[in-house]
Amino acid sequence: MTDVKKISLRTLWSILLLLLLTISSFGQSIRQGAPPIRERIFFGGSFGLQFGSLTDIEIAPIAGFWVLPRIAVAAGPDYRFYSYYKDNTHIYGGKTYLELTLLRNINSVIPIGTNTDIIAHVEDQLLSLESSFFRDPPFTSKRFYTNTILAGGGLSQMIGKRSALNILVLWTLNEKEDLGLYSTPEIRLSFVF
Repeated sequence: MTDVKKISLRTLWSILLLLLLTISSFGQSIRQGAPPIRERIFFGGSFGLQFGSLTDIEIAPIAGFWVLPRIAVAAGPDYRFYSYYKDNTHIYGGKTYLELTLLRNINSVIPIGTNTDIIAHVEDQLLSLESSFFRDPPFTSKRFYTNTILAGGGLSQMIGKRSALNILVLWTLNEKEDLGLYSTPEIRLSFVF
């Protein structure tokens, strides 16, 4: 699986930083105080693509709620089409997460001209996997469940009054078997609105 990772981490961070600086002019308003209840609900999610000898296509929409101005909770379904060479499988389940804004508007600390937040993220993901794809025989059932906790942090760039682009770097905390579902670290790009 290492032959699929062609982009170095330094190159990826350079591209993401350039993306953040490019879109920073669209979201320069800073929200003061707690928003009204109707504005605390948000939607979003992520869409992942990886092609090669390992193909991984993921669709993960979410719906969430800002409990406090700096604390958000969200949940949603997760579907992945996963293929390794000519074998493929469907992975489905759900996830829930807690996100904490550690620093609002990094520009107030480091004057770089962007309204970017630093966030911490903890996620619990429960997925249903096909036994014949991920385990050796004999099988006790056709599918089995795996529960994985991911934690890390990242940047949240406002790109509108209620929308943001999040870049997260997450590590698995409790994966007992190496099923090959997560890279180390897991880098995600998601949108919320």
